[in-house]
Amino acid sequence: MTTTNVNSAERKIVTFTLSNRIFGIDMSALIEIREWEEPTPLPGVPGYIKGVANLRGTVIPIIGLAERLGWEPSVPHARSCILVVVSDGKQAGFLVDEVADIVSISENQVQPAPDIDLAEPGVVAGLVKAQTRAQQDASDEGAMVLLLDLDALNVTRQLDLAA
Repeated sequence: MTTTNVNSAERKIVTFTLSNRIFGIDMSALIEIREWEEPTPLPGVPGYIKGVANLRGTVIPIIGLAERLGWEPSVPHARSCILVVVSDGKQAGFLVDEVADIVSISENQVQPAPDIDLAEPGVVAGLVKAQTRAQQDASDEGAMVLLLDLDALNVTRQLDLAA
């Protein structure tokens, strides 16, 4: 007799670091990971929009994710990269400090964000403990990964308003 292990739905997340913290986004939103290159600046846009880049004929905004979350801006370095994602039906690139890993999680591992007064509720879609390359010295339980809701970041709306 074979026993079948029925897990809740699994999904893959891309983990990355930003200001020494580990974040994750759904793999289904990721289009590609690009090396950092200086984007072309745009006038009259919020400070977290670094500019635009041409992705195979499509101009996409490049977002400083640290600034968008209200933190000190990331300083690009050799391991910095751009996560090109689709959010709210539009493409955008996020500057992150380093891509860590792709990990599988099950829905029952995801804990809700604490019920505290966040400046932007919904941006943190949940928290999960996961093993990533970014935390090699951490305990067996893994590191806390903040799952971002890209649609809640609402970055493409800001570009529509600036246009």
